[in-house]
Formats: sequence, C-alpha cells, structure tokens
Amino acid sequence: MLPNYNQVYDQIVSMGEIISTKIIAAYLTEKGINNKWLDARGVIQTDNTYREGKVNYELSEELVKSQLIPALKENKIVVTQGFIGGTSENFTTTLGREGSDYNAALLAYFTNAESVTIWKDVPGVLNADPKWFKNTKKIDELTYHDAIEFTYYGASVIHPKTIKPLQNKNIPLYVKSFLSPDDKGTVIYNSDKRVPITSYIFKINQLLISIQPKDFSFIGEDNLSSIFEVFARFGAKIHLMQNSAISFSVCIDEEAAKTERLIQELQKEFKVLYNSGLELLTIRNYDQQTINKLIENKTVLMEQRSRTTVQMVLANN
Repeated sequence: MLPNYNQVYDQIVSMGEIISTKIIAAYLTEKGINNKWLDARGVIQTDNTYREGKVNYELSEELVKSQLIPALKENKIVVTQGFIGGTSENFTTTLGREGSDYNAALLAYFTNAESVTIWKDVPGVLNADPKWFKNTKKIDELTYHDAIEFTYYGASVIHPKTIKPLQNKNIPLYVKSFLSPDDKGTVIYNSDKRVPITSYIFKINQLLISIQPKDFSFIGEDNLSSIFEVFARFGAKIHLMQNSAISFSVCIDEEAAKTERLIQELQKEFKVLYNSGLELLTIRNYDQQTINKLIENKTVLMEQRSRTTVQMVLANN
C-alpha cells in the first residue's frame, strides 16, 4: 500500500458527489428553477485525516456565513455536496461512510436551520436492517440519545456524527423514503420517549483480537495506553472490548490491508491471537428467547450485557 493511499482515495471517490450535483444543478437551470451550485470543499474545512476528516467548526462556520447564507438569500435553492470537505491545502477529504448526513447536519447547525431531512431507500429508521431481518418495524420517533446509541452500535441509516450538531441546537432530523416521499418517516428530536421495541444491529466481516503481555503480566493502564495508541494510529474503530487479568480483547471491522499491519504492530510488544470472518450482533431491549433464536447454529466467542443491551461476537458453526 502506498503511504498516501487514503489521500489519493479521497481525491478519486469525491468525484461522484461533484459530478452528480453539477448534473442536478444543470437540470434545475434547464427547468427554469433558479439555483446556485456550491462546492462543499470550500465551506466544510477539515484537517488532513483522509477518509474521515475532522471538521474545523470555527472556520467552517465563518465560510458558511460568508458563502452559503448569501447564496441562499439570493437563490433560495443551493445545490451542494455531502460526504466531502476540504483542507487548507485545497485537498479533498471525505467524512466517512454515510458522510452526506453529517454534512447536512453541519450546514444546518451553521445556518440555524429549522429542520433537516435525509432521504433513504427505507421508510424511516427501522428496528433492524431489512437486508438481514424479516418483518422489520419502523420507529416513528427517536430521541437524540437513542439515535446516538443506534449509530454507535453500527446502524447504517445515519452517520454516527450526524446527531451531535443537531442536538446542540435542538434541530429535528427527519428520515424519509424517496420511494414514498409523502410518508411521515421517522423524526429524531429532543424527547424523553425512549424506543420501546426490540432493535437489532448486525455487522459482518468482524475481527476479534485477543492481546496478551508476552511476560504473562497483568493487563494494566500502561498496557492499555500503548494498545489504544496503536488502534488510534491505524484508525481502527473498536466496536466491543473486554479485558481479563492477562488479556484484552477487541472486536473491529476486518479490513485486509489495515488490520494486517495493525496486528503486526501489536505483535512487536504483545502476544496476539485473532479470529476473522465473524459477526457482531447487538440487541437493544433484549430477552433471552430472542437471543437463543438468533444465535442458533452459531458459537458465541465474546458477550457483553447491560440492562438494556447485549452484544455478541459470533462464529458460524
């Protein structure tokens, strides 16, 4: 892998957003609808963390006020991009999977918008991904708190960072279907009404790594500090972690090039064991009968429970 792979990746994959919005702006113009095309890379400013740019809030807000707000006042409709931002050196960065939602939330935050609507191919936020589960149920209302937990555990319908800027200014978020635009969808807002139904989040291609000191000593704060430093350096997100006296285990996404180098780095200081090709199942508002049904013909390699949530790393038998 080239040292600048992530940088080159962002310059290429961002072209889809640029080209598609150019087409939409041109179509609106042809239909006589006044609009302005705006390059999001000129207003959403990030650092140089390619593939998951960290947003400079202060600078981005200044640019939004000087460029986007005047364009909105003049044209009413502004066509811009999600998913992408720009660096001070004018390189393109991307904001991570489902980053278009995050861009929308940022622009809403900077402009004090009344609401945000994101359009999906599902009728709203469901209690499970219809690709993996039958008879899913739409959740009509979600609190900011529940929405953050959903995205933290891996629900793909909303970008994990989308909720924070909206919650900070109490801006409601509507998740609706572009297949049925008149349907109500789901609203995420400031409420005390927690999700009452059982919800399932399923992630495949997971890697379970068990890390042990080579001298058979206890896993302590100094060990954990160096372990977390390695994960942060490689940009590996930990979905589940658990430690015992002499072992620290984590579940992460399996990404061939990244995880191979990550394990090699950990092996310099620790003994490392790992299992690949696993699944991570998260159930909120669980009961044992549901768990037993879902783990049938599977081996549970790691499990963690709280009062409302259970997470299990699973291998097929």
